[in-house]
Amino acid sequence: MTILALGLLLFLGVHSIRIVADPWREAQIARLGRNVWRGGFSLLSAVGFGLIIWGFALARGQGPQLWLPQPWAHHITILLTLPAFVLLVAADLRGSRLRAAVRHPMLLGVLLWALAHLASNGKPADLLLFGGFLAWAAVDLWSVRRRDRLAGTPPPEVKPGRDFRVLLVGVAAWLVFGLWLHGWLIGVRPFG
Repeated sequence: MTILALGLLLFLGVHSIRIVADPWREAQIARLGRNVWRGGFSLLSAVGFGLIIWGFALARGQGPQLWLPQPWAHHITILLTLPAFVLLVAADLRGSRLRAAVRHPMLLGVLLWALAHLASNGKPADLLLFGGFLAWAAVDLWSVRRRDRLAGTPPPEVKPGRDFRVLLVGVAAWLVFGLWLHGWLIGVRPFG
């Protein structure tokens, strides 16, 4: 659990700088340059993500069952991850009405993903991983919406045809991940 905790601390820590120290972040970007800042941010994020994967693989299944998932929880997890995938695609494919309405679809997608996985997993490593991401996404979503409101940030531009692409790619990614990749990468086949 220590490696998982360190990975989460590093990954979510660098992703929380804007929440807790935005003026410091801006000062570092001005001092180092945007590209150096992004490089360091990306490197620390990658190391943290790698530690999360390694730590979760080591800790998964260990410890007591903190809660017993209900028989229907598996179905809730599958259903909640569908909009999570669509939201993640909307974050990268700009111009959709979904992105304009939600404004920060990646954070909402992560929140749904974490909530979905907490419903069907009840071990300590599950609580640490999915609970950590759930708490971070909720706080970051609140923070970024507050920043947008204070700055008067307008909604993003909507472009024709993007909604269909977001939905198509999101559902396709969800199916591919659920049918093949989740079992191969995680060892659990959600649709199997």
